[in-house]
Amino acid sequence: MRLASSVLALVIAGSASAVTMDWTPIGNPGNSCEVQPPIGSDPGGCFGSVDYAYSIGTYEVTNAQYAEFLNAKAKSDPLRLYTDKLGIARDGPSGSYTYTVIAGRGEMPVNYISYYDAMRFANWLHNGQGDADTETGSYTLLGGTRVPSNAHTVMRNAWADIVLPSVDEWYKAAYYDAATASYFEYPTGTNVETTCSVPTATANTANCDNAVDNFTIKGSYTNSAGPYGTFDQGGNASEWVEAPYEFGRGRKNRGANFVLPAFTLSAPYQGLQSSTLETGSLFQGFRLAMVPATIPEPGTGLLVAVGLVGIAVRRRLA
Repeated sequence: MRLASSVLALVIAGSASAVTMDWTPIGNPGNSCEVQPPIGSDPGGCFGSVDYAYSIGTYEVTNAQYAEFLNAKAKSDPLRLYTDKLGIARDGPSGSYTYTVIAGRGEMPVNYISYYDAMRFANWLHNGQGDADTETGSYTLLGGTRVPSNAHTVMRNAWADIVLPSVDEWYKAAYYDAATASYFEYPTGTNVETTCSVPTATANTANCDNAVDNFTIKGSYTNSAGPYGTFDQGGNASEWVEAPYEFGRGRKNRGANFVLPAFTLSAPYQGLQSSTLETGSLFQGFRLAMVPATIPEPGTGLLVAVGLVGIAVRRRLA
């Protein structure tokens, strides 16, 4: 059974130190999309319509969460799940690698994430953590290599539940105003350009335009949540979304990052952002979504145990 809109935390069974994710429920299924005209190389389109209830990560995936994944699945790391990251250190010889979070960076977004790193993390959560498979689950990655043999065609499976958000899922969570059945321009629940600043309780602020010149801890902009209650869908780290391979360049990301100016956080400019598939970039992170599966995955049984640990649905400021 899929989750009701009141779920905040998900614990996947089967790990001695299970990763817990915070989720923001996204309701109002069947909402209309928002038309965005072409800008530069982006063809534009109509974005944000989703015909089912789902949840999206309240925060970007953190160094602490990703380090748990590495310690479970990257003792020798043939898939290169680890590349030099600002927040995680690796020690020991191949076969006995261990990963530790650098002091002060555990709750910052993990970076240098490739598209396939993000998919494998989603598979690992889907399959129960611990020593669970990274190549099957929400996504089927073929070839057993860092870049799968089906790299340019892989998309979510019908039984997927923990996934990279689609363009529409991400866009709706960032910009949709259920009260007016319309869209905000900025992912802080406003049509006024966001102010780039150091972390503050002032509304409509974000980590952008090198105001901090680094990642910030999740939720640092305490009164700048999105219309449903997400944080940092503008600024901090760029975020992968599920989208087709395009123009030989890679897949789309969303949300801008801490070096980009404030106007790039706005809805019209989201389609211009993309990144290379294999390595991501210094600024590349991700958040996940939890969606309704259409059919059960054969032979897996019930892998997900959901904990209702408290409700904190944040509403946009008036």
